[in-house]
Amino acid sequence: MRDLLAYRLHVVANTISRSAAARYRREFDVTLGEWRTIALLAGYGPLGLNQLARQSGVDRGQISRIVAGLTERNFVTGTHDIKGKPVSLSLTGKGRKLFQGLFDAALDRDEIFLGALSAKERVQFDDMLNKILDVARRVENVEKEKSSGPAS
Repeated sequence: MRDLLAYRLHVVANTISRSAAARYRREFDVTLGEWRTIALLAGYGPLGLNQLARQSGVDRGQISRIVAGLTERNFVTGTHDIKGKPVSLSLTGKGRKLFQGLFDAALDRDEIFLGALSAKERVQFDDMLNKILDVARRVENVEKEKSSGPAS
């Protein structure tokens, strides 16, 4: 099990995420879910709840709770439909300032991890990750097609 690529990538990603969660909670009082939501709104906003859920890979209910907390803390604002539900969400000025601090911290963290590699290794690592991601997407599509095909 420990030698399987998917397992190793999962362990690396979770270890990096746990240390990120601790730092972002300590320095900015935000969770990883809040950070990802803020980052998506900074990069792609304004977005609706369904778009946020799809982009983040989190269910709509959880995104709704994250957005409610960020709105309550004045990091996110939005337009609402006649029932009062958010339709289009974006960062407030306070949210954009928080994003910049979080993004700077994320860049610092990237440098810590990538600092273990030489400049040449960084380029190779990036190339390798891109190749693995390309293959992973192709395999995912093949598996989806097989799963949605006629039953045997």
